[in-house]
Amino acid sequence: MANMQTADVFFTDLHTHAMGDGLPKKLEKLMLAAGIEQIDFKHQFVAVKMHFGEPGNLAFLRPNYARTVCDLVKRLGGRPFLTDCNTLYVGGRKQALDHLDSAYMNGFNPLVTGVHTIIADGLKGTDEVAVPVPGGQFVREAKIGRALMDADIVLSLSHFKGHELTGFGGAIKNLGMGCGSRAGKMDMHAAGKPVVAQELCVGCGRCRAICAHGAPQIVQGKARIDQTKCVGCGRCIGVCPRDAISPQYDAANEVLNRKMAEYALAVVHGRPQFHVSLAVDVSPFCDCHAENDVPIVPDVGFFASFDPVAIDRACADAVNRQQPVAGSLLDRAHVPGRDYFQAVSPETDWTVCLEHAEAIGLGTQRYTLKRL
Repeated sequence: MANMQTADVFFTDLHTHAMGDGLPKKLEKLMLAAGIEQIDFKHQFVAVKMHFGEPGNLAFLRPNYARTVCDLVKRLGGRPFLTDCNTLYVGGRKQALDHLDSAYMNGFNPLVTGVHTIIADGLKGTDEVAVPVPGGQFVREAKIGRALMDADIVLSLSHFKGHELTGFGGAIKNLGMGCGSRAGKMDMHAAGKPVVAQELCVGCGRCRAICAHGAPQIVQGKARIDQTKCVGCGRCIGVCPRDAISPQYDAANEVLNRKMAEYALAVVHGRPQFHVSLAVDVSPFCDCHAENDVPIVPDVGFFASFDPVAIDRACADAVNRQQPVAGSLLDRAHVPGRDYFQAVSPETDWTVCLEHAEAIGLGTQRYTLKRL
C-alpha cells in the first residue's frame, strides 16, 4: 500500500501464450498481487466506477474486464455493482434510462458482467450528496452521485486515454469528474468557456448539435458561442472537425484539474479504495465521444494500486515511453521530447492535477513499479 514516501504500482503486460493465462486471468492475478485482499469486502457494497462508453465509441473497456473485477470482489465477500453518473452534454448518457440503454448495448448488463449497473446520480442527474472536501481550496462541498456515496468501498476501473481538457483520463478523472452529479460536473467545468476561431470555422453545426445548453449559434455561416449559456463542458471542442474551437487562454483548465482532484478526494476520503487502470486502446480523446480515433500509442498493459495519484503518474510515464502509432494524431503532432498528451491537446497540462492531488493528500506521484 502507499506510504508517505512512495506507492507501489503493479503492472502486467498483455503478452499471452497458448498454454498460459488469458488477459482476464492476468488482470485477476495483478489485483491479487497488488494486495486487494487487504480490504475487508465481506458483506460490503462495492462501487466499481467505470465509463460505459458513448454509443458509437468502441475504445471503451470491454465488459469482460468488469466481469473479472466484479467476480473477484464477490469471491472476496463483497457486493459489487457497476456505476457511473449522467453527462452534461447531449448524447446517449444524459439521463438514466438512456444511460442504461447505452451501457447494456455496450455489454455492461447482468448477463455479461454478473452484477447490476446503477446510474449513481439518478434519473435526471439530480440525486446527489453534498460531500465535504477536506482541505479543499476550490471546492468546499462536492456534489457526488448518491449511489457512489452509499457504497462502503470504492474501486475505480479506468480506461487510460487522452482527453481534450485534462490531457488524459485515468483514475482521478474517473473518480473526480465521473462521480460528480450533473451539478457537480457544471461546478468543475464552469471556470472556462471555449471560443471559436472564425477563420477556421466552416459552419457545419456539429458544436450546436452536441450542446445541451444552446450556447453555439451559427451566425452568417460561422459558429459563435454564447458565453452566458455555455457551461464550459468542452464537448464542442472534441466534435469540431476543423479544430476551430479551443478553450480561452486563461486558468480554466488548471482550475478544472484542481477541482477534479478535490472531487476525487471527496469520493474516496474515509473509506477503502482500490484502483485499476488499463492502458489499452489509448485513444486521443475521451470515451464520451460518439466515435474514437486511432490509438496514439500501442497497447501498454494493466496497472493496479491503492494510490490514485501514483497509478495515474505511472500510466502517463508508461505511455510517454511508447512510440507513437503511425498515422495517429500523436504521430502528426508530436515533437521529440514533448509530452504526448500536450502534443495532442496543446492547451492541457495534466501535471497540474497530479500536483494538486498530491498537495491535498489524495496520494503521491512517487511510485515503485512492480512488474508481474
